[in-house]
Amino acid sequence: MRGHERASTRRGRRRPGAPLLALLAALVLVLITLVALPDREGDERCGPRGVTSWSADTRLTGAFARYGDDAERLDDWTGGDGTHSVRLPDGRLLWLFSDSYLGAVNQPPNPAGQPHPWRTADAPFVRNSAVLTDRSGRLDRTVAAPLFPDTAAGEWRWPVAARVEGSGGKQVVRVLLWTRARGTGPYVYGVPNATEVATLSLPDLRLEGITQVLDQRQVRDPARRVLYGTTAVDHQGWTYVFGADDGEKAVHRAYVARVPQGRLGDVRAWRYWDGERWGTRAAPVLGDGERRGVGTAFTVVRDAGTYVLFTTAAGTEGLTKVTSYWACSPTGPWHGPARAFTPPLPRDGAAASHIAAYNPQAHPTLSGGGRLVLSYDVNWLDESPTGAQAQLSRNVSLYRPRFVSLRLGPLRER
Repeated sequence: MRGHERASTRRGRRRPGAPLLALLAALVLVLITLVALPDREGDERCGPRGVTSWSADTRLTGAFARYGDDAERLDDWTGGDGTHSVRLPDGRLLWLFSDSYLGAVNQPPNPAGQPHPWRTADAPFVRNSAVLTDRSGRLDRTVAAPLFPDTAAGEWRWPVAARVEGSGGKQVVRVLLWTRARGTGPYVYGVPNATEVATLSLPDLRLEGITQVLDQRQVRDPARRVLYGTTAVDHQGWTYVFGADDGEKAVHRAYVARVPQGRLGDVRAWRYWDGERWGTRAAPVLGDGERRGVGTAFTVVRDAGTYVLFTTAAGTEGLTKVTSYWACSPTGPWHGPARAFTPPLPRDGAAASHIAAYNPQAHPTLSGGGRLVLSYDVNWLDESPTGAQAQLSRNVSLYRPRFVSLRLGPLRER
């Protein structure tokens, strides 16, 4: 804008080419305005859209149960959460998990006399892991875990959304990471510290490096820290990266950043929506901190010109239901929530009220034919991490992804 201001420094003096300079300045102003605007493509198809029907995907749920129970190898994945996936150029599918158990699973009865496969209390536990399918789609092997090491400061890393980037003979996998540190009270499961991007080589998935995108350590109140990467959507040359704050309440606020496609690892390319334009500051695009909002982990897809966001209905109907919002732009306004649905939870002889569903994630490469594959994680709610881990070992099905198939269509606004 300073160049535009200098176009006419002295009033009353006419210079050759002044009309041309004015025209160029106007064009620059228009381009700046277009860059600042949200993604409003004017798609006439955009309108209220959400889940019209759904069914349990027992095939995928069963595939992870069989892989986790298989005792052929003792260094592989037996359970985890934070489920994300990315299709590799050679056809394999890379599944990324946050906290994960490795080792062996024992068949029932377990020591408590209950009919559940179980793991011993000393089963290896890592902060992240990855499982690969072969080209046919069969779960094949666990990548050496943890794939992303802890930092020197004692923080750990959780992988979230991932993309294959590059062209020609050089392609890599970019994995967004959440860096968290040990905490107390409401942050007993970790204090949010930073968003990073890891680079994995192809085809061998060797860690080439990690770049910090957004450091939140200087934000004194952890509830106001925002981590990006819970989900990402590509559209019109941009990758829109969504995130959330980590407030103490169950309902969080959603945020969005964007990066030119192929540049997730370029810190200088990141821009954040501040409520009016893309810049260096961020403002929430969804959430009032009370009844409208998201869980810390949610997913967004673009379907028939409409953006649809899926999240647990935390704060409104408890951690057993999944609801959705819709918008015509990643920046909103977001409408909803729509009517929630209750996905199946593992059967357990203990109190069902302790079992939670969370982190719904879409898997577009597994979707098609009018259906959307959505995973969700399950866990045991307990004030003590030690108590929760004991329950997850007693019944391994309490800590594995489960899947549903959704059909999306027009909705009537409530």
